[in-house]
Amino acid sequence: MRRCCQGVGLPCLFKGVGMAGPRPPRFLLVFDFDETIVDENSDDSVVRGRALPEPLRQSPRGGSYNEHMQRVLAFLGEQGVRPAELRAAYENIPLAPGMAELFQLLSKHQELFELVLISDANTFGIEAKLRAAGARSLFRKVFSNPASLDRRGVLTLGPYHSHKCLRCPANMCKAKILGEYLAERAREDVEFQRVLYVGDGANDFCPAGTLTAADVAFPRKGYPMHRLIQESQEKQPGAFQAAVVPWESAVEVARYLQELLRKKC
Repeated sequence: MRRCCQGVGLPCLFKGVGMAGPRPPRFLLVFDFDETIVDENSDDSVVRGRALPEPLRQSPRGGSYNEHMQRVLAFLGEQGVRPAELRAAYENIPLAPGMAELFQLLSKHQELFELVLISDANTFGIEAKLRAAGARSLFRKVFSNPASLDRRGVLTLGPYHSHKCLRCPANMCKAKILGEYLAERAREDVEFQRVLYVGDGANDFCPAGTLTAADVAFPRKGYPMHRLIQESQEKQPGAFQAAVVPWESAVEVARYLQELLRKKC
């Protein structure tokens, strides 16, 4: 039988007396990046104020957005936009409301929460922003489209992977990434009591749909993920299994997690 730490209302970090080490994290907390951790689409932030040719001004309809951004970044490089300028643009994207407070809570309970980030943005921008926000060390893994500098110092972008999911863009299925990660951690004898998913977009609905009744989806209120969950619940009651906790400020996510920690083992 597991016992709770007396007097603090938090779950015990050790099982029994005299155990050699701490228990694995109890919860897996998955974050999206654009319009979830940050309050904007990071791609929009990078091109804001820059003159683009007409074919690059609008996102493609029905085409590959990842390939579109490959062309945008290549054009910016050709125009002399240096990596330092791009890095500064990513670093200056504002965090979503309450996200700093949520990170503060998570930094105090890193032994209980394992954090990963799954985003259709790019590794260069995400790493830059997380480091600027002092939050990079909170995340065990960042899964995003690979971005690196070529010999000319131009930022190049590629697809994350290929998959067979019909709901998701060709370069990334977040459900596949999440499933593979959970399987990898299970092989390492790490089993999570709950998976908690914080997102906003349509591509977050796919992985959220794989969550179980023990898990929690945190869709940003009024954004595509939230609307798709609501539509699913109306059309097929019970098909979406996870508990749903919409949020406008990440402080609401933090409050939920605090309540989760107060519960007895």
